[in-house]
Amino acid sequence: MTIIISAGHARAFRLLRGQRLRVATVEGGQVVDTWALVADDPAEWLSMEHTRGLLSTLSPHQGDLLYSNLRRPVLLLSEDTSPGVHDTLIPACDQTRYELLGHRGAHRNCAENFRSALAAAGLPAPAVPSPLNLFMNVPVAPDGRLELLPSTAAPGNSVTFEALLDVAVVLSACPQDMVPINGASLTPTDVAVELLP
Repeated sequence: MTIIISAGHARAFRLLRGQRLRVATVEGGQVVDTWALVADDPAEWLSMEHTRGLLSTLSPHQGDLLYSNLRRPVLLLSEDTSPGVHDTLIPACDQTRYELLGHRGAHRNCAENFRSALAAAGLPAPAVPSPLNLFMNVPVAPDGRLELLPSTAAPGNSVTFEALLDVAVVLSACPQDMVPINGASLTPTDVAVELLP
């Protein structure tokens, strides 16, 4: 069964150890902010800092384990049909981010999406951890500067995770429309999610 997360929105999914979840960019190029919280202790979560340190790389690849803030494996990135370009450096967008970009008034954002998705699932929300930004293209220039470029993911490209612990996974179809991470058209699109055996 395929579940569509509308552009700019989010949803939480409960996974038992061994269950898999596939995340696909429907039209290509849509960034998906991704979190995982350990079910019996939401103070333990998927940590980009710890994952980078344990993998010794800026971006995970197919076959990599993804680690919690307690350095335990939480997810396995079991399959990746995209070019494998994902980001672990950029925090979730929030209201302040859009204001700094010049937006006036309220703007949907991944930080609030994270909190709202967990609340809708009846789960407590910790402070917003840094997400794994699926399909997000943030190359590091030789001088160390980061660039925010359009995603390289094509329509239908997907990433599949296997839960290594019982977790709640939160996925946010990033609403960013002021920098071109979701494509040069600055138009966020839908995300398709499948729960697999």
